[in-house]
Amino acid sequence: MIIAWYGHLKFKNASMMTIIVASWAIAFIEYCFQVPANRWGHEYFTVTQLKVMQEVITLIVFAGFSMVYFKETFKWNHLIGFLCLVAAVFFVFKKW
Repeated sequence: MIIAWYGHLKFKNASMMTIIVASWAIAFIEYCFQVPANRWGHEYFTVTQLKVMQEVITLIVFAGFSMVYFKETFKWNHLIGFLCLVAAVFFVFKKW
């Protein structure tokens, strides 16, 4: 979804319809993987655990994508935010 949602930002001259169709095509491919992954993952994890994992994976991939594709820098406050997400994962997966 990262490429579908943000990749088009480098193509300012493309028409909105072209961007929408391309983004939906990319997103469709991801859904073809995500839906079965959630179905299989739900055999082992709760829905909340699946969602937290998805968000953390998405943010890690997004951080790499923004640095490579958009040449953005990773700053200290981004690291602090990611550490907060690690804490979220701990609290969601901890058996209380």
